[in-house]
Amino acid sequence: MKISTPTRVLPVADSRGWQASGEKTQEQRSGAGVVYTKPWLVELMLDLAGYLPEKQLAEMVALEPSAGDGAFLRAMVRRLVESCRLYGSPLEQATAALQAYEIDLLAAEKAVEVVRETLLSFDVSPGVSEALARCWIKVDDFLEASLCFPIADFVIGNPPYIRLEEIPEKKAEMYRNAFGTMRGRADIYVAFYQAALTQLKPGGVCAYVCADRWMLNDYGSALRAFITTQGYNIRHILQAHDVQAFESEVSAYPAVTIIAREKQGPVFVAKAHPGIEKENRARLLDALAEGVSIPSLRSSRFEEWFHGSEPWPCSSPETLKMLKHLEATCFPLECRNTGTKIGIGVATGADKVFISADAPDIEPDRILPLALASDLRNGKVVWSGRCLANPWDDSGLVNLGDYPRFVAHLQPHHALLAQRHTAKNDRPDHWHKTIDRVNLTLFKKHKLYIADIKDRLLPALDTGRTYPQHNLYWITSEVWDLKVLGALLMSEVGEFFIKCYGVRMRGGYLRFQAQYLRRIRVPDPQTFSPELADKLRHAFETQDIKLANEAALVAYQIEELPP
Repeated sequence: MKISTPTRVLPVADSRGWQASGEKTQEQRSGAGVVYTKPWLVELMLDLAGYLPEKQLAEMVALEPSAGDGAFLRAMVRRLVESCRLYGSPLEQATAALQAYEIDLLAAEKAVEVVRETLLSFDVSPGVSEALARCWIKVDDFLEASLCFPIADFVIGNPPYIRLEEIPEKKAEMYRNAFGTMRGRADIYVAFYQAALTQLKPGGVCAYVCADRWMLNDYGSALRAFITTQGYNIRHILQAHDVQAFESEVSAYPAVTIIAREKQGPVFVAKAHPGIEKENRARLLDALAEGVSIPSLRSSRFEEWFHGSEPWPCSSPETLKMLKHLEATCFPLECRNTGTKIGIGVATGADKVFISADAPDIEPDRILPLALASDLRNGKVVWSGRCLANPWDDSGLVNLGDYPRFVAHLQPHHALLAQRHTAKNDRPDHWHKTIDRVNLTLFKKHKLYIADIKDRLLPALDTGRTYPQHNLYWITSEVWDLKVLGALLMSEVGEFFIKCYGVRMRGGYLRFQAQYLRRIRVPDPQTFSPELADKLRHAFETQDIKLANEAALVAYQIEELPP
């Protein structure tokens, strides 16, 4: 049978228009979102995906969406050759069995060389090796090529990491239109996930190693919903934060996901430890299949998984078990049962205009004491004196004709304020509005403040004397004693939820967002004894974290948190 060669060969600066041309070093390709996978992890992923020589691989279709230097291809070609020889299938006829995509021509040529050398090592003739290598590797955009009917039994690889804003606007718009999971500031690997999953035949498997931020971040919510609602089975999640998954050092938090187009079954969640690289693979696969732990791997089996767009916290099997227990036995922080509401402070769109270091020379009822993150100290608000020139009252935007001093304060900045997006989208006479409306009812309430970025969860109590700026989240409640709630939140148990749901930033800082705060679980405050409530209240007043930890364990009825 004649082996056809690729139908599309592009120049280095290809039709996508954004791929950089010229020879790249490995460091340059890493900087462009390309990292190479360690061989031990490649072999493990192929095993977990079921891409095995014992199967008739020549009759199946395997896609590699971003071939890179051919790390996956090398192993896949070996297995395909072994399968063909086991079943007596002519390798020359396996032209459709592998389809590898690579956008960069030079990288594709290197992948061709890897495939050619691999085939030659199996005594495949030079002519067939050359023809198959060029047939299997396509210099093309996988995302564009994937927009067709499902063809794949396997999609296996390491998708590129490229922020959407780094891609030219027209191309980025095409990706967003084609792949509905591309939300917000999503990385392009989100589209690679959707493209891979939609290419799967029934029973097909996608095996990716990729940064795991999409499992928690808001920009991954649509992808999580797509997977959990469109007929896919999350078989395995293997966190690989603490091991060498890639050939070069990268600031990513990788995880292996094995997702099949089939009914959802049990999910096996595991965490790799140093030494897994040298672990006997049969022993490793047994541990992953049974949800048991060995020294190089902690693994657990979960009969139920998260639904819709809910985050997938997978920091460790023990952590996930504890999280699911607390989710089942406690209330979300924001719900009717707790009488609690959560929000964020006011964004102005022009802080230098609306915010002053002290009270501005305007009408007194337009001055609002403003709390900033820097004002939170030891559980209290130590107000810095900053004030907001407030354009809102209880009825809405104020009439500027009633406030000549307020107008005089803002008028020198009219051009700047009128050019803001929030002003352009409203009536011309509303140029003085802030992005967010000020809720004066909130100003008068007792509330807890939480800074948006901090190394730990440390709420502070405001007794109705300030209004929060946009870098503060606020919590009010009609049921909770806020000091008791504050102690629960500042405890290791309260922070446990943020560590599960949230994303750590560089330097070990936690990012607090409303979506994560709302998912914190709390016990029913009506079940607290007076002694326990007093203990929690005292812990908050004295900022005694050790005491808060002890009391929180009693309140949540657990003995300890997982390490």
